[in-house]
Amino acid sequence: MTKRCGYVAIVGRPNVGKSTLLNHILGQKLSITSRKPQTTRHNLLGIYTEGDVQAMFVDTPGLHRGQDKALNRYMNRSATNAYKDVDLVLFLVDKNHWTEEDQWIANRIAQSGAPVVLVVNKIDQIEDKDSLLPHLKALSDDVECKDIIPISALRNNNLDRLLSVIESYLPEGEFFFPEDQITDRSSRFLAAEIVREKITRQLGEELPYQMTVEIEEFSFDAGVLHISALILVERKGQKKILIGVKGEKIKQIGQQSREDMETMFDNKVMLNLWVKVKSGWSDDERALRSLGYDDSDFGA
Repeated sequence: MTKRCGYVAIVGRPNVGKSTLLNHILGQKLSITSRKPQTTRHNLLGIYTEGDVQAMFVDTPGLHRGQDKALNRYMNRSATNAYKDVDLVLFLVDKNHWTEEDQWIANRIAQSGAPVVLVVNKIDQIEDKDSLLPHLKALSDDVECKDIIPISALRNNNLDRLLSVIESYLPEGEFFFPEDQITDRSSRFLAAEIVREKITRQLGEELPYQMTVEIEEFSFDAGVLHISALILVERKGQKKILIGVKGEKIKQIGQQSREDMETMFDNKVMLNLWVKVKSGWSDDERALRSLGYDDSDFGA
């Protein structure tokens, strides 16, 4: 049979379930998730290979308006550049909620030239199921798209149909990656993302948004993977929140991170976490580049 292979961008406003969708398509955890908007900051390539099909999914940061720090500008550039040279755009929206931000994103991706499939997520949360069809009809009238597919990424509802539609848009061609590869990202990057996810989940609304993680050591010794992660915040008060009373928060973050890392890397892990105050890093283009937020992240 003829092989199909191509790039698919997953775009949408923050917190609509883009990373959850990618993880469930891949059948394993790759992209970090939390209830807090803008958890995803970098484009992340997830490689799905099944039979004669290979789809490279680009999980993007949520597109958002009204925030002008350097970090926010980076995230918007990253998301926008991801869908410029793809074979298909999945535009993810939240069940029966359509916002001005959704419309703003719809207008932007309509200019990309790529075919768009509108994916209505979290349909399991809709109490009045009779309202779904009229909502889908209204969306089809208002949004320029090739198809509309309702799903629940979390419940694996209708993902088979979504994958079938995706396959139909992929061009014929040989695979770009080995069949057992699931991402183009380094282990160091994935380790940093795991720590950031645990911080996000542990702290919730207390979380200092101006927080990032940098891996300073990633080495093997006597069968043990040694990882040292530096957590950067902007103010002393944020450092205090992260560490917690008698160091309890940072201890929990470290334990949960280590467990996930051992699963991901299939190896015993020795993890050390450090918290450091670096004032103004999130609005400093040079500091962002030194921390890995650079334009090489933008290609699809």
